[in-house]
Amino acid sequence: MICMLIEVHVKPSMLDEFLETITYDARHSEADEPGCLRFDVLRDNDDPLKFYFYEVYKDKAAQQAHRQMPHFAKWAAFMEKGLDREIVRHATANIYPADADWR
Repeated sequence: MICMLIEVHVKPSMLDEFLETITYDARHSEADEPGCLRFDVLRDNDDPLKFYFYEVYKDKAAQQAHRQMPHFAKWAAFMEKGLDREIVRHATANIYPADADWR
């Protein structure tokens, strides 16, 4: 499995559009992609413009397929105008629950 922790920082003027866009992307990632096992969107308690995504994919092919989906295209368009810092990406290894115990 591939587990990603993504950190983004949103421009204040783009917050409402961000929330709509990322919710759409996350919802459709889980619903429309059999290889996307999880897509959580988390908001930082200390900085209301900082968000984290926790994404889990069955394998590299599923992660790459995610980037070809229409809902990702909407997110990609938002990234061009709505983020005010570089995205921080952390690729991680799953420890618990075991890979076989995921949905």
